[in-house]
Order: sequence, then structure tokens, then C-alpha cells
Amino acid sequence: MAGNASTSSVTGTPHIAARPGDFAPLVLMPGDPRRARRIAETFLEDARQVTDVRGILGYTGSHRGVPMSVLASGMGIPSVTIYATELFRHYGVRRIVRVGTAGAIPASVSVRDVVIASAAHTDSSLSRLLVDGVTLSLAPSYRLLRTAAGAAERELSGGGAVHIGPVFSSDHFYLDRPALFDALERRGTLAVEMEAAGLYAVACAEGGEALAVLTVSDHLRTGDALTAEERATDFDRTLRIAATALLTDI
Repeated sequence: MAGNASTSSVTGTPHIAARPGDFAPLVLMPGDPRRARRIAETFLEDARQVTDVRGILGYTGSHRGVPMSVLASGMGIPSVTIYATELFRHYGVRRIVRVGTAGAIPASVSVRDVVIASAAHTDSSLSRLLVDGVTLSLAPSYRLLRTAAGAAERELSGGGAVHIGPVFSSDHFYLDRPALFDALERRGTLAVEMEAAGLYAVACAEGGEALAVLTVSDHLRTGDALTAEERATDFDRTLRIAATALLTDI
């Protein structure tokens, strides 16, 4: 990875210190800044750091010869909406794919499976704030969704499964409401996480494209969970699917 760019003297947006043009139009978005750094070091070519405000790391390099960036989102809907909005609005970003983890809800979804979020339910007020009097349906770009589904089938041909369906983006990590998850499962919800709804809402408002591709890291019903080492291995598979989606029609 190329040397870090100094961002201390650069004023970009309130939360991103990159210069105009520092971000590619295609962005991978994990939650964890350390995961963003790992993606830059092991997945992108010739990556350079472009921002580090508040410890949220962003890098730009290339993948398969196409410029591509990675920026951490932090945790939760408020954080992801800040970074996604600033990328779409101020840096000319066209597509963001979240690469993260989720907790499975139904027995049909297992740890290590991949969930591609075709919709994002949420207990956040966000879906009711963008258009007065309307609760918006929060959904990804169909173009990215279609490509990711095909890439996932090829990627998982040696084992595991891919599930395409709605997820629940919760505002509460330590949510203890079994009846809620029972009701969501009856309505076809595959997994719970904390960012997809925020990302989809911002893409809708800003005219961008977005998608969430998630590794199932644990199961709400069984208590099964990946080890730290297993998360790293299975995350790489999700990352390849996400990058393929970003490159749709490029």
C-alpha cells in the first residue's frame, strides 16, 4: 500500500478530510475502520489513505484496474448516514456497497451464509423523515442487487448459501424483544444489522446507488457464532461479491 496522505491540513466536509477527487465513484463501506484498512492493504491495489478524521479511515486505490475506494461507516444508522451523504453529495461518489456482518433470524439461514439485503426494515424514524407523511420503502439498487446475486451464486458454489431478502436495521444493539424477532421472521426477515436502512435512505435521497452484502456472523436463535479468524476468512468472500456488484456495467 502506498504511503498515507496527510489530511491534517485539509478541510473537506465536517467528517471527511479528503480533497475533491480523492474518492473514486465506487466505494466499499465496512463499519470498522480497521477493516477498512485491511481492505486497502489486501484487496485494493496501490491504495493511499485519504482521510482519518475521528479515526474513520478512508483509502483509494483500484480493483481489477478500476478506481475504487473504501471508507468505514462507524456503527449504526446515524453514523452511516453522515458518511454516505457526504460521499454522494460532496465527492461525486455514485455507488456504495456496505460489506458487514449480520445476525441470522430464521433456521433456514446459517452462520457463514451470505445475506444480500433486498430491503431494510427499521425501528429508526429515518424512513418517515424524508417525505412528510410517508413511510418510505428502503431498498437497494436493483442493478447492484442483480449482479451481487449472480456473483454470490458463483462464489458459494463450493459451499454455503446465499439468501436474498429483507433485513432489519435496528437502532438498538442489545435489543431484548423476542416477540419482535418472531414477528419479523413470520414476515420473511432474514437477519438483523444496524446500517443498511440508513445507507438505502441516503442513496434514495441523494440519487446514488447502494447495496448491503452481509456475512452471517452469528445466529439469534442458536447462539452459533464465527470465531475472529473465521470472520476474516468469510468476510473476504463477501468482499469479492460486493466489489463485483460495484463494477456492474463498468
